[in-house]
Amino acid sequence: MSAACIFLFITVVSSEESPKKSAEEPKAGEELFKHNCAVCHPDGQNIITKDKTLHKEDLDEHGIKKLADIVKLMRNPGPGMTKFDEKTISDKDAIEIAKYILKTFK
Repeated sequence: MSAACIFLFITVVSSEESPKKSAEEPKAGEELFKHNCAVCHPDGQNIITKDKTLHKEDLDEHGIKKLADIVKLMRNPGPGMTKFDEKTISDKDAIEIAKYILKTFK
């Protein structure tokens, strides 16, 4: 087998074993949000406390402006919100969720 054939074979097999992420695949924050948050916050709304949505104007009104503010709220929420400790959602994942919220619900 020639070197060119071997190279082509390896290239095809490698691309089949490790497909590249497409632009259509959801991001980590989006998947985490859907799994942990979307049941109470569909489309950034709030089914428990209607005036505390995840949309920028409501977040701003309640002093939530940074990633750390969202993570802090996840760790120590107000009445009606599920508490997400580090065992339930890691700090890394909580930050990904916060990034998704700030990017998505403008």
